[in-house]
This record gives sequence, C-alpha cells and structure tokens, in this order.
Amino acid sequence: MKVKSKQSKVVSEFDSGKIHPTAIIHKNAVISKDVSIGPYSIIGEGVNIGNRTKIGPHVVIYGPAEIGENCTFYQFSAIGGLPQDLKYKGEETTIRIGDRNTFREFVTIHRASSYGTRETVIGNDNYLMAYVHIAHDCILGNNIIMANGATLGGHIEIEDYAIVGGLSAIHQFTRIGVYAMVGGCSAVVQDVPPYMTAVGNRAKLYGLNIVGLKRHGFPEDTIKILKKAYRIIFQSKLTLKTAIKRVREEIKGPKEVDYLLHFIEKSEKGICR
Repeated sequence: MKVKSKQSKVVSEFDSGKIHPTAIIHKNAVISKDVSIGPYSIIGEGVNIGNRTKIGPHVVIYGPAEIGENCTFYQFSAIGGLPQDLKYKGEETTIRIGDRNTFREFVTIHRASSYGTRETVIGNDNYLMAYVHIAHDCILGNNIIMANGATLGGHIEIEDYAIVGGLSAIHQFTRIGVYAMVGGCSAVVQDVPPYMTAVGNRAKLYGLNIVGLKRHGFPEDTIKILKKAYRIIFQSKLTLKTAIKRVREEIKGPKEVDYLLHFIEKSEKGICR
C-alpha cells in the first residue's frame, strides 16, 4: 500500500518586510523601509538598518552600528559585540557595514577598540560563510569571500575581491591584497601581496592567483607581466629592495604592477615569501 506524502511547506529564515512580534528592538534603533526581522532577534540602541535588509531568527545586533541596504543576516549571527581587547575601557566605537552583504550562521563581528579610527568596517557585496569571525578594527573592502570558520585578528585589512579559505586564521595587523587567495587551514602572519596565492602554516606564496584573475577578466598580457614581476621579486634571490628596483627598470606598466610594488613597499609586518 502506497502512502501519499503531504507536500511540506518550505521554511524560510526570513519573512520579507515583516518584524516578528518576539523580536526585541530598542526604541532608539532606526529601522528603514521593508526590513524583516525574525523571531527572538535583538536590535540594540544606536543600530541603524538600511532598506530591505533581512535579519533571521536569533540574530543579535548591538550598537552603535550602521548597516546598509539589502544585507542578509542568517540565524545566530552576532554583530557589534565588545572588542576582545584588554586595552578597551568602554569607549564609544562602532561598526559600519555597507550594502548587499551576506552573513551566514554564527558569524561574529566585533565593533572597534579605542585605537585608530574607532570603526570596524565591512564594504559592499561581501559573502561571509558560517562561523567567520571579524575582530575589532578590521577593514574589509568589497566583493570578498570568507569561507567557513575563517578568523581575523584585530586591525586586519582585506582588499577587494580577496578570498580567505575555510578554517584559516590571520594574525592581527596583517593585510591581504586585492584579488589574493588564502588557501584553507592557513595561518597567515605576514602580508599577502595582491594577485597572489598563499597557503600553509606559516603561509607561503605559491604564485599568482591565476584562476581568480582569469575569472575576473584580467587580460592574458597583464597576467604574463605579473608573472614576470613575481619571478623577479620572489624567485630571483635578490634582496627585496633590489628586486623592486629591477621590476621598475624592466617593466613599464600595467597599473597592477605599480599597485603590487606599492603594497609591498608600505608593508609594516613584512610579506609572505
């Protein structure tokens, strides 16, 4: 005998444009047009949420925090917690989040410490997978992907279109350049230059991020010139200062080479080699 199964209703974390009655929203929070807030979520004082942003169930957002439009926060993400910094003494700091970002389950983002600009900043169009942690004073650009469990220490800067693999940990005050890729399970303690691939504990460079560059439409000629610059800087056994000088003498353009050299020259922690 065959039993007919009833079609189950698809359960969604979001109820578009609606605020669940169990959500707790501070009277001084600013909720813009068509924002949805799921069951048991908490929106604190000083939180400003842009149009059409979706907040799932059991999400906590503490202020001060500025959140842009069309962002999505999945269940159990926690935004705006106090910085894990022993020097922090309760000064007013904030988080600033741009538009069209996605924060998956259990993502944690801490607001800034009293050091520097007093802002933790997330740009636009970023995708942070489950259990990603963004510590205080980090600055993320645009179109960044961080895979499950990737962790940032404080004061880290990640530039546009970078990818950080799952379960990777990046040490405080480190920079990840544009279009760079950090492989999974890496421990990064020095800057990763733009356009490069780094992996390992401690992370080392393994050439250009060729797949990523091709996906983003970089011309073959540009990739070839970046390969030449890579060989001079990292494989010639020259000192870094001498290698940079040689690249400038032998390679005239494109702009990506100039950006690579500028990134390396302003590194304070040193670069992965």
